[in-house]
Amino acid sequence: MSKIIEKKKELVSEIADQLRDNKASVLVDYRGLNVDEVTELRSQLREAGVEFKVYKNTMTSRAAEEAGLTELNDVLVGPTAIAFSPEDVVAPAKVIKNFSKEHEALEIKGGVIEGSVASLEQLHDLADLPNYEGLVSMLLSVLQAPVRNFAYATKAVAEQKEEGA
Repeated sequence: MSKIIEKKKELVSEIADQLRDNKASVLVDYRGLNVDEVTELRSQLREAGVEFKVYKNTMTSRAAEEAGLTELNDVLVGPTAIAFSPEDVVAPAKVIKNFSKEHEALEIKGGVIEGSVASLEQLHDLADLPNYEGLVSMLLSVLQAPVRNFAYATKAVAEQKEEGA
């Protein structure tokens, strides 16, 4: 009996560590998805570098308390799966939101972003953001715009002078 309790304690501290240490963790209700749909979701999450796990709510609740995230206990009702992302804050919310557009049974219940409990609104806003590469691309585009505009203006002035000559 004590071995079982020890294993459960290890599992609780493992979940707590993941809730604390990962960039983002998204809790979802997957009730209504069949096996093929869950497999497809896991595949999409894996491609994005996200780990998808199902734990008992009691274990997750104890882990949330251990991690200082007791607000999560309100959403730990019914079947709950957690998508953990160690590096990308946007990836789990984005993949889950995109998947839920085609599979309405999948529902975001709550989440943790960089150690703080996030509201549903924050998670949906996060899902609408582009990923890291998209953000870098947008930043580079903004930085290049003044140089590009200056080059166009210089070219236009040079063309006007050629026409006048």
